[in-house]
Order: sequence, then C-alpha cells, then structure tokens
Amino acid sequence: MCDISSVSSNKKDIINANTYLGIELGSTRIKGALINGQYQVIAEGSYKWENKLENGLWTYDLSDAWHGIQSVFSQISNQINKDYQLRLNNIGGIGISAMMHGYLAFDNRNKLLVPFRTWRNTNTHDAHRILSSELNLNIPERWSIAHLYQCALDKEEHVHNVAFFTTLSGYIHWKLTGKKVLGLSDASGMFPMDSNSLSWDENALNKIENLPEISNQPWNLKDILPTPLSAGEFAGRLTVDGASLLDPSGILNPGIPFVPPEGDAATGMVATNTLKPGTGNVSAGTSIFATVVLKRPLSKAHKELDIVMTPDGHLSAMSHANNFTTDLNAWVNLFAQFADAIRKPISMDLLYTSLFNSAVDNGTEFDAGGNINYCFSSGEFQAGLEEGRFVFARGPQAKLSLGNFMRAQLYGAFCPVTIGMNVLTKEEHVEIDSLLGHGGIFATPEVSQRIASAAFGVPVTTMPTASEGGSWGMAILASYIRRKNITLIDFLQNEVFAHVNSVTVFPRKDDVEGFQRYFEQFMRSLPIEHAAITTMP
Repeated sequence: MCDISSVSSNKKDIINANTYLGIELGSTRIKGALINGQYQVIAEGSYKWENKLENGLWTYDLSDAWHGIQSVFSQISNQINKDYQLRLNNIGGIGISAMMHGYLAFDNRNKLLVPFRTWRNTNTHDAHRILSSELNLNIPERWSIAHLYQCALDKEEHVHNVAFFTTLSGYIHWKLTGKKVLGLSDASGMFPMDSNSLSWDENALNKIENLPEISNQPWNLKDILPTPLSAGEFAGRLTVDGASLLDPSGILNPGIPFVPPEGDAATGMVATNTLKPGTGNVSAGTSIFATVVLKRPLSKAHKELDIVMTPDGHLSAMSHANNFTTDLNAWVNLFAQFADAIRKPISMDLLYTSLFNSAVDNGTEFDAGGNINYCFSSGEFQAGLEEGRFVFARGPQAKLSLGNFMRAQLYGAFCPVTIGMNVLTKEEHVEIDSLLGHGGIFATPEVSQRIASAAFGVPVTTMPTASEGGSWGMAILASYIRRKNITLIDFLQNEVFAHVNSVTVFPRKDDVEGFQRYFEQFMRSLPIEHAAITTMP
C-alpha cells in the first residue's frame, strides 16, 4: 500500500505525464512497467506467451505479441484507474525492448515475408562460418545478418523482395511510431557496429555486399537496415495508428515521445547499473548471457563471444547460451506433481526456495557428487550442438541426494555460459570487478549468487531492482529522454541507483574448486549428449 503522500505524488506525476513506460517482450513473458518521476514502479502488467517449432524453426506468432502488448497496457491502465482514479491518457516517454537478434523481414508493402525467426534457431551455421571468416569477426548464428545471409545461401525466394529487416523490438517500435530505428545495443546484435561513429561498420557492409549471394540482390544492405540511435535520443512519437495498436480502448493519446527500442541485453545493463567498464551482469531466464563492459578491445575475435554495445555506445563482450531454466523448471514441476500426488500441495515459491536451498545445504557435495545434468532443449553453439536433448547422468560411484541433484541442475545450467566466460578471463585476461545477477533464478536469496560466483570466480551482487527486470530497465531508458547534459552512466549512478541497497556474495574456495571439477566432467561427458541427439527423437 502507498502512503497518502506517495499517492498524492504519483497522482501529480500521472496528471503531468511525468511517467515513463517500458514494455519488454521476453522469451516467455511480455511485461510492462510504468514508473513515476522517482523511477519507482506504480503499475505493471504481464502476459505469458510461448515460442513454437514450425517447419524446423523456432518462431512466435506476431498476433500473439500484439495481443500480449495490449493486455499488458490494459492491466497498467486499469491499475492506474483503480489506484488513483485517473485515466492514463498521456505518458512522458515510452520505450520498447525485446529479445535480441532473430529475423523479421518485410517487403516494400510492409508485408512480413516469412514467419519471425528467433535467436534460438541454429540453422545459420554456414552463414556464421562464412561471415566470421570474411569479416574476421565473430558473427554468431543468432545475429540478424546471419539469418539474412543464410536465407540468401539457401536461395529462399523471399530474399530478393526484402525492403527492410529488423529485430522484434525494432518491429514493434516501427509499428507504433512509423520509425525504422534501433538502439545501439540491439543494433549491435543485428550487424557489426563502428564504436567511433556509433553506426554500422562501413568496412563490414562493403565486404558483405561484395559477396555473390548479396551482390546479386536488387537491394543494398545499408538501405534495408534500421537506423541506429543512442540512448536518450528522440526516436519518434506514438502515431494515431500506433495508439490504436497499443490501446484499442482509445484512452491513450497519440504524440507521446519514444526512445530508441532496445534489446534485453541493454535493459539488463540498465536494470543492474552495469554500464561502467569492468562491470558486468548475468541475465538468467530461458536463456542466459553474461555481459562484461570492456576496458579495452579484445585482442582477436572469439567464436564464443559476441561483441555488442551498451545503449550509450561502449563495447562489451557477451557470452550467451541458448538454454538455462527450461529443464530446471520441468524438474521443479515434477516435484510439485509428487506433492499433489501425496495430497501435500506446496506453493511454487516455497518449492523453488526449498529445492534451491538444498543445493547449498551442509550435506551437499561441492562438485554435486558425480551427478551431471545437460539442460539442452535446443541447440547450443557454446557446446557445439545443433540440437539439444535433456540428459541427467551419473556413474555407479555418484552419490544421489536431493542436494547433489539440485546442485547438478544449477551447475549444469551455468556451464554453457561459462565456456565463453573462460575465454574472456583466461585467454583475454579480462579482469571483472563484479557481476550483478538478475532474473527469476536470483529471487531465492544468495543461492544462485553462490552458484554463479563459483562458476565465474568473481563476486556476484543482487539488488531489489534486479527483479524488476527488463521492462523496468526500459522504463528507465524512457525517462532518460528528459535528461540533458548528463551521461547515462552518471544518470544511473547518481539518480536512479543513488539509494539502492545491494547484497554481494563472494566466491568460496570449496565452491569454486567443486564447480571446476563438475565443469571438467561436464565437458568430458558431452559425447553422452551427442549420443542422445542421434538416438532420441
């Protein structure tokens, strides 16, 4: 409950449009957060959605995206009306964020040419290999340019009709504002960026346009890419059609300013205040990525690492893994079914907390007792897998207990992203001051921090704001549009996070050594996963 002074202050912010809306389309939920002038959430909404495998490719139905966005906005609008007896007809700024990468291609009549292809697809290996070699840069399989080039390699009929391609956030922003733009961080997951000009890398553009599969097209690559914009730049206004899309009730007025649309990496950096060189964050959900802002460029390209930008244009290195919580959630649901079967139902919050805590109980072994888990529901580039299968394995000497089982689950989930992080710290000798964890897995106090600090060997911090997630981070970016003559780093440090508490867990020697033993066994036993892929449908 808000006190009387807070209600009065929030009412004033709503009336004066000193509110900011962030909407993020995540892999399992679409979330929205409306913040006041003090950067606090005053209304929020969420909507579940799921990807699906169609014709061998992972996709989402875009009509479901719009239904979800409308549902989220309706929840926020209704909450404002209920709590403050006001109609939400104006907002100070809006920002859209979403899963990075993927492929949304349109013709000159704005028609979607093929179903949305998400970051999760690994059918672009040939494009990754050729482009990485041609550019002497790592072009990951999930990057938008890899998708486009793979389509060209495969001679897909739609390619010659492409007039514009973008990411999910860029698409939603375009439909709401009419502007074909993209924030720097999301843009850097489409195509290589120039850190000096903060635009597309001209050298990379020229090299790719000279490849025969691209040079034969009726379009120029630069002409079909969105325009990159830095954090805080004006990125258009809500159009009349956009207002109807966002709020079919007709309450919301057009004309609201937008900030550049961004990817979930950017909103994770903002939500965790990790934009300074030497800092980083770990975003853990359906997938997981660890992003570290670099103090210096890397010495060479590494296939395990993406080089992406912060929303204000600093270079960062990202280790990304496609798989994280899907398998873990399935096991937790199994325990929930058991509880129901013995007529002892338990809340999911308590179940997660109890299971996670068992992973760090005194009787649990630091290396998970010889139990190994592979959480691969889909292909995993870091592990060299084009497909994935769920596998839990243990040898005859393994000690199976609830604690060891759960530690194996958590360790196994962190192993793929650790492959890239090891390249960063052990080969490039990048020093990481700290990492900040965010995502639902960090909701259980200290447990996931302890596991993550064991995996990465650095302190891992959480803050109350980290659980707010990407929609809150996008709302913060939307609020930055009102600030002039202050850097984004200073804005976050001195205003947004000036009085935010944090909890830091430092790596423990036994945990670090235990994880290392587990990781070595995980890598040695990968042939088990390959066997499962070839023998199980």
